Amino acid sequence: MKLVVVGDSLLDVDVEGTADRLCPDAPAPVLDVREERVRPGGAGLAASLARRDGVDVTLVTAVADDADGWRLRDALADVPAVFGHSPAATSVKTRLRCGGHSIARMDRGGGRGRPTATDEMLDAVRAADMVLVSDYGRGLAFDGRLREALAGRPVVWDPHPRGPEPTPGAWLVTPNHSEASRFSGCDDPEEAADALRRRWGAKAVVVTLGADGALLHFGGTPVAVPAPPVAVLDPCGAGDRFAVTAAARLMRGDATDDAVAAAVASAADFLAAGGASGFHTVRRSSVDATRARGGVVVATGGCFDLLHAGHVRTLEAARALGDCLVVCLNSDESVRRLKGPDRPVTRQHDRAEILRALECVDDVVIFDEDTPERVLDRLRPDIWVKGGDYRAESLPEAALVRSWGGRTVVVPYHQGRSTTRLLARRG
Repeated sequence: MKLVVVGDSLLDVDVEGTADRLCPDAPAPVLDVREERVRPGGAGLAASLARRDGVDVTLVTAVADDADGWRLRDALADVPAVFGHSPAATSVKTRLRCGGHSIARMDRGGGRGRPTATDEMLDAVRAADMVLVSDYGRGLAFDGRLREALAGRPVVWDPHPRGPEPTPGAWLVTPNHSEASRFSGCDDPEEAADALRRRWGAKAVVVTLGADGALLHFGGTPVAVPAPPVAVLDPCGAGDRFAVTAAARLMRGDATDDAVAAAVASAADFLAAGGASGFHTVRRSSVDATRARGGVVVATGGCFDLLHAGHVRTLEAARALGDCLVVCLNSDESVRRLKGPDRPVTRQHDRAEILRALECVDDVVIFDEDTPERVLDRLRPDIWVKGGDYRAESLPEAALVRSWGGRTVVVPYHQGRSTTRLLARRG
């Protein structure tokens, strides 16, 4: 069964160090930095948690085309995702930490402009067996077409004070106590849950209460769900952990009270293990691993729509030139601009999955531009490979590759084998 997490993704950075002295010019601690760790936040964290649980999950989110946005995409590399464009800068929360405690937080990014849901994002939502809306107030949940796609679907909604109200008919809405009080005007959790359930037209509302567990209201007598005692240093991420577990349990058919009880226990375990600060993306890219051992990084690019023998021969030839091969794959939008409105035949994440299944391919990077210069500048391969009837020096990206000491190579073109010819023959 498919869980889709839709919402606003953030970039969280933990700067860990020691602090045993004060600044000579101010009564402020000096943090001697040991390491910096990056992880996805918001909807990105929720989807990553579901992925780590073994849930079949897809993240639907909007990411800005800026340096922090690319860091966020890298942090989400192991999570199947449909990315839209965010007009606002990527939101980054940097925590300065010492001895397991946050001593300061620096926020940057955000800004004006709301993202717009693309057709591909809406298709992913419609294909879900359960949708978790992870709203972090950055605007995606306001999108009218997205809200239409959510109407009548099984939805768990994790709300935000700056976000919109949940779509009517949500299976479960999960505000914390502060949010529930603000939304309803009632400080009592039971009164707030009942008022919000009726106002939002939700099947159930659960108010999470931290160390006191949760209060579930789905009509009739409310259910109090206690939490096991946990020593909490940092509660960050507990709400995401709660919502993911509740959504996954409801998706598999659990009763609402059982799903909430499991979510409370899961959040407690999560906090006992260090919370979000203990959750980091540990995947090391094939590129970094290859460079660390002194190997040669090779990259090639293209649409790779309807994979055929010509593609495979080109990829195998490219891989033979080095120690790892990264495929720079044109996104669906990029293919449409290059090939026309009827292309691609195969969506980008399916194309990426097929390419990754080939023994000669080590990794795939999807890019949205018409040409690969930007993604090449990020990867900086030792060798850039093109398959086709080209002269290496005539390629526009050749000068860029030379700028960091790389070289461009053309491998043999296989006449008569192309996606366009296959489609023409089918017609």
